[in-house]
Amino acid sequence: QVQLVESGGGLVQGGGSLRLSCAASGRTFSDYCMGWFRQPPGKERELVATISYRSARTYYADSVKGRFTISRDNAKNTVYLQMHSLKPEDTAIYYCAADRNAYRFSVSAENFGSWGQGTQVTVSS
Repeated sequence: QVQLVESGGGLVQGGGSLRLSCAASGRTFSDYCMGWFRQPPGKERELVATISYRSARTYYADSVKGRFTISRDNAKNTVYLQMHSLKPEDTAIYYCAADRNAYRFSVSAENFGSWGQGTQVTVSS
């Protein structure tokens, strides 16, 4: 079982930037695709971005494409989400998640089975 701890959330003005981090422990981090999800107030959780286990492939939701960048440092067991040009509609609790299975690239939410506790991102207008 993998344990995930997110950090880096906060309050930022529209147009600003934040970088989220997610530290993983408990299994071989470098073997698993990682993802970032978010849950806006009163809405369902949605997939934001994923990155393959060797960083060769990434996926972004249309709503964040060109503004967010997912990356990972397998030596540090950490995945990041760099967010630029933030908008009020980006306000949400952001969660990182790990794929249930190793050695694949996932873009479907149902493939992710381990979650962090979340970090709040609030973007003011």
